[in-house]
Amino acid sequence: MLQVVLRKNEEERILNGHPWVFSNEIEKFVGEIVSGEICDVYSYSNQFIGRGFFNANSKIMVRILSLEQIEIDESFFRNRIKKAWEYRKSINMTSSCRVVFSEADLLPGLIVDKYQDYLSIQILSLGMDKRKEMILNILVDIFHPLGIYERSDATVRLKEGLKPWKGMIYKQFNPLIVIEENGILMQVDLENGQKTGYFLDQKQNRKALERYVKDKVVLDCFSHTGGFSLHAAKYQAREVVAVDISQKACDDVIINAKLNNFKQIKTVCTDVFDFLRKEDNNNYFDVIILDPPAFTKSKDTVEKAYRGYKEINLQALKIIKSGGFIFSFSCSQHMTPALFLQMIEEAAIDAKRKVQMIEFRIQSPDHPTLLCSFESFYLKCVVLHIID
Repeated sequence: MLQVVLRKNEEERILNGHPWVFSNEIEKFVGEIVSGEICDVYSYSNQFIGRGFFNANSKIMVRILSLEQIEIDESFFRNRIKKAWEYRKSINMTSSCRVVFSEADLLPGLIVDKYQDYLSIQILSLGMDKRKEMILNILVDIFHPLGIYERSDATVRLKEGLKPWKGMIYKQFNPLIVIEENGILMQVDLENGQKTGYFLDQKQNRKALERYVKDKVVLDCFSHTGGFSLHAAKYQAREVVAVDISQKACDDVIINAKLNNFKQIKTVCTDVFDFLRKEDNNNYFDVIILDPPAFTKSKDTVEKAYRGYKEINLQALKIIKSGGFIFSFSCSQHMTPALFLQMIEEAAIDAKRKVQMIEFRIQSPDHPTLLCSFESFYLKCVVLHIID
């Protein structure tokens, strides 16, 4: 087995639980280098550190699987997947949920989402990709799904030396399915929908609308297929306006509204930035939801993203009614909580509004964060109350 020897004093972060070894932390290799296979990591002083996937093509050369010298075989992966599933069952999140969340569930490069009786998987590391058939057999044995769709079409696979790919890998089925979320029917496209089909990470945040929207006029910005719009309607909002630049997304909102017989939702296909600046919207909305796509996916573009987040929050603060509520989100890990709150504060000052922060929320608990690996902490939500 390949031995990866670290440079001096590079082991502490890994021993504390961070699952990555970067190429610039490695002193030397001992043994045959085979990307995608298991390797052992040692400190400069020859102390065993951990065992994981090796990939010479990636800046993350080792993805740690265990800090113990145990056999990494089918039984290992089966037990890890079972443990992840048992956790979801223990918190009563089983019908549609994330079953495996990569490094956060100690299975680096593997994402498994459950949509009712179907699975959608994403494989993002070379080590997992080489074991895809084994993983598939384990999933079929544990979940007995009606079908499995693979959504390994993320460009991040290129960094692992893998080509993006998607397609059915277990049984043939219509990838356009209907799930139930918080008592609402949602059409999900496993083939072409966002991520693995739908934003499951917002399930609890959508439910949180319940105490804020009854008899209110709600604006859902970047509405996509209407998750927040539908929840606002379910929780008895008087009127819901869903705004998205994609006509396909707006059409999907209407389809989902009809599935639930919601009459108070209307869509506007336009750029959200332009919509928020329209004078006709001043003092009209009681609740505004700002759930944009990630404005930054790297540290290099954080400053530009900051300006984008601030602009939509500033305009929302300008037009919302006094006494209203804003749900403001960022799904970028590089927009840290401190930076996000700083942006909100600056937007409130510039808008000349008095604002209370009444909730700080994160991704749903089926998307856990590994405390020693904050790369898995990405979704932030601030609920604001405008009091002037």
